[in-house]
Amino acid sequence: MPDKRQLLSPNEINVALKLLNEQSMSPWIITDGKLIRRYEFRSFSEAFSFMTQTAFDCERLDHHPRWVNVHKVVNISLFTFKVKGLTSLDFELSNQMEAIAKRLLA
Repeated sequence: MPDKRQLLSPNEINVALKLLNEQSMSPWIITDGKLIRRYEFRSFSEAFSFMTQTAFDCERLDHHPRWVNVHKVVNISLFTFKVKGLTSLDFELSNQMEAIAKRLLA
């Protein structure tokens, strides 16, 4: 099984970002080498529910985001600290976040 914490090449990042954004409700962007997304929910409890549900995936993957929650907004920054760059774990977790957000915002 390939190492999910191996740095992705710029081309691999572009392909993964394109695929992620094709199914995303709002675009993910790359800023300063980090995968960034802003989620806006209908309430604080919905935003907190998103974070709670996502936390289980973070633990399962042993991959944890930098996130900030203010009222109904959650700002996400993904980056694999161990290798100081983007890996398949960042894109796997972002896809799982999208699925959770879609269920909550349906």
